[in-house]
Amino acid sequence: MSGPEYVRYGGNTSCVTVAVGDEPPIVFDLGTGLRPLGHQLEARYGLDAPIELVAFLTHLHWDHIIGLPFCRPLLRLGGSIEVYGPPQEDDADLHEVIDRVVVPPFFPVQVKELHGKIHFAAIGDDAVPVGSAKVTVRMVPHVGATLGFRIDAERGSVAFVSDHQAPDDRDFVAPAVLELCDGADIVIHDAQYTEAEFKEKATWGHSTVSYAVHVAAEAGAKQLVLFHHDPVHDDDAMDRIVEEAGSHHEASRLDSIIAAAEGLTLDLTSR
Repeated sequence: MSGPEYVRYGGNTSCVTVAVGDEPPIVFDLGTGLRPLGHQLEARYGLDAPIELVAFLTHLHWDHIIGLPFCRPLLRLGGSIEVYGPPQEDDADLHEVIDRVVVPPFFPVQVKELHGKIHFAAIGDDAVPVGSAKVTVRMVPHVGATLGFRIDAERGSVAFVSDHQAPDDRDFVAPAVLELCDGADIVIHDAQYTEAEFKEKATWGHSTVSYAVHVAAEAGAKQLVLFHHDPVHDDDAMDRIVEEAGSHHEASRLDSIIAAAEGLTLDLTSR
């Protein structure tokens, strides 16, 4: 979404990076936020430098992959990205599946035609070393095969559960989700709906604000970052949602609750 009512929280779709020291950032999801990330990487490394990235893709819904053909470092020779994503039905190749979506007449080129090297690898419950960090991968409840992630590094831990189907009782937490969020310094968690909205969209694959608080508290996490904002929630609505989250009866078990916003940077080195 764009417009004056979305200035403070922004409107790009899912793309989060975690930087460990001076190592290249680890990317989570390839939504429209990947385009400005590409510009930032060019400013950091230079226009002619080969930029190599590792990315982890939660799932293949449009809002999580659409930034890929707009990431400028991947539009030229020398750029490369290794993308880990969820296994598909019948063991279909991830690259082939994405090329069924990013294809004429809906898009002028296919991902395989970009000049940069893009490699996809299917991954399930596993752990992947990336530089000095470790990324734990677990299947989480959503619509279709969906992954959640946890990154552990010397300075701390971050859990990324961008899309998570809350149960009807909003009490049970899947063991895989608890494992990812266990004692994490930061939990970035789906908080798309209010309780009233969830009543109409209970099977759409997402969580409520209060359930996000519950998950983080149950896991003994420190900070909760509300994520995957509903497009109808403008800046004023997001302010109310953050206030609502802070008044939840389990909020006192957390150090802080904030809402994700474009350009937001959280520094674990200062903790």
